[in-house]
Amino acid sequence: MLKRLSVLDLSPVAEGSDARAALERTIDLAVAAERAGYHRYWLAEHHNAAGLASSAPEILIGQIARATTSLRVGSGGVMLPNHSALRVAELFKVLCALFPGRIDLGLGRAPGTDPATAQKLRRGKVVTPADIEASLDELIGLLTAGDEPRPAFPQSTIAIPTGVPAPAVWMLGSSDQGSRIAAARGLGFAFAHHMNAEDAAEEIRRYTRSFRPGLYAAPRGMVSVNVVCAPTADEARRLAKSQELAMLRFAQGLRDLPFPSVATAEAYEYTAEELSVRELYDANRIMGAPDDVLSTLESIAEGCGVEEVMIMTHIHDHEARKRSYELLSAALRGVG
Repeated sequence: MLKRLSVLDLSPVAEGSDARAALERTIDLAVAAERAGYHRYWLAEHHNAAGLASSAPEILIGQIARATTSLRVGSGGVMLPNHSALRVAELFKVLCALFPGRIDLGLGRAPGTDPATAQKLRRGKVVTPADIEASLDELIGLLTAGDEPRPAFPQSTIAIPTGVPAPAVWMLGSSDQGSRIAAARGLGFAFAHHMNAEDAAEEIRRYTRSFRPGLYAAPRGMVSVNVVCAPTADEARRLAKSQELAMLRFAQGLRDLPFPSVATAEAYEYTAEELSVRELYDANRIMGAPDDVLSTLESIAEGCGVEEVMIMTHIHDHEARKRSYELLSAALRGVG
């Protein structure tokens, strides 16, 4: 049964605007999401794509947590292959010291960018799947280590600050690899339905079946879904045209262009091949009036056996974007 809604944000840079405005709108959207009753707000990590301003989620986490009071705030996710385990542990320990009980650490295994940029982030090191799992285990150890003072000139390394609660740790995934890793270590698992709707239910249920107590005693699963919600289905489809063109451009490698307006999207003339790409993308998103969108989300939650769905909504107009989240939350709460 669907009980909680959360937010996934990539801080898209809107046409006619700039990166600073995108980041300010992210903070404003988080404040609106808390007011509307959303449970958590996650920020993504992407690189070498000027159309997105989300290259440093840990900075935005602190800004959003400071601007809100009860919202859980976290990464969706920090891309572990790009960073040392110690650095990630210390960044999130600082956040937990400032905002205890409110910080989530969502971890991804992908680079969040193209191969050449990934190599720059990793200083040329080749990172294997085994390396990622070893880094994950190191990170968990650093986050859960005891805080007793060590003897003089210790030979071990700890993550500081000490004496603070660890963040909630989630593994992100869109395949069986993420579910396997999360289940084996007793982590939370968030499946990217917006990237792979077809396998979402099976992978979440695989995670639940295979779960072994580790960091957590029981499984914690959720799915992230691409949604555009508006007062009417026709208006939702109109607003979603911007997203259609943006995703086509991204697939074509045009990653520095801003998120297009509806007018720009409506004026664009798609080729037959581009229309086929758009149709494939349509399978992974939901758009419509609040009650219809909610009904679909409830079916997804029931099929996956989860109580929480994380919503990713990209709309060019900021007020319409906030309204999309507000309408969906009101529908879940039976307000209208």
